[in-house]
Parts: sequence; structure tokens; C-alpha cells
Amino acid sequence: MIFFWAFLIGGLICVIGQIMFDVFKLSPAHTLTILVVSGAILDGFGWYEPLIDFAGAGVTVPITSFGNSLVHGAMQEAEQHGIIGVVTGMFEVTSAGISAAIIFGVIGALIFKPKG
Repeated sequence: MIFFWAFLIGGLICVIGQIMFDVFKLSPAHTLTILVVSGAILDGFGWYEPLIDFAGAGVTVPITSFGNSLVHGAMQEAEQHGIIGVVTGMFEVTSAGISAAIIFGVIGALIFKPKG
């Protein structure tokens, strides 16, 4: 059943993003920002963790999970280190994913040549 809920909730997040593109004519940057901020807000209220428990990869794979990671890391480090933990917590939790995106992007740019 976990696969069904992951598919349904993850698909719903994608449908919301597509509606933002098609109906509201938002740019990819605006859509991305709205989804990241909504994930951050859900985590700020403590609603993202129960959603992860319910839908699993359906909510950990989409971009909303990045907002969740930012706020989750910031709040966790803020409890231990105070206000400076807010900044360090965001970077600590998300640094591996951001580093991987940069490294693989550079490798892809070196290996493949654009057509046109």
C-alpha cells in the first residue's frame, strides 16, 4: 500500500506544479520557489514528517523535500547552537545534495557537447 500512496501523493505534487505552469502561467523559477517554500512551511508546522511516514518516497523525492531539509536542519541545529545553528544547519543537511548536483553537472558538461 505504501507504493500506492507514494505514487498518489508524489503525483499530486507534480500535478500541482504542472497546474502552476499551465493555468497560472508561472515560470519554472516561480514554481520551483513556491514548491520549496511550501515544503519548508509544512516542516515548520511539523506536518512534513507525518507526510513522509505516510507517503514515503512520494514526498521525499520531489522538490518540496528540499524545503523540508532546509528547515529541518536549521531547526535541529538551532536547538543545539542557537541562532548560528540556523545557518549552519541548513548548509550541513543540504550540502551533500548540492555538491553532488554541481559535480555531476560539471562532469556532464565535460562529457557531452550541446547540439545546435
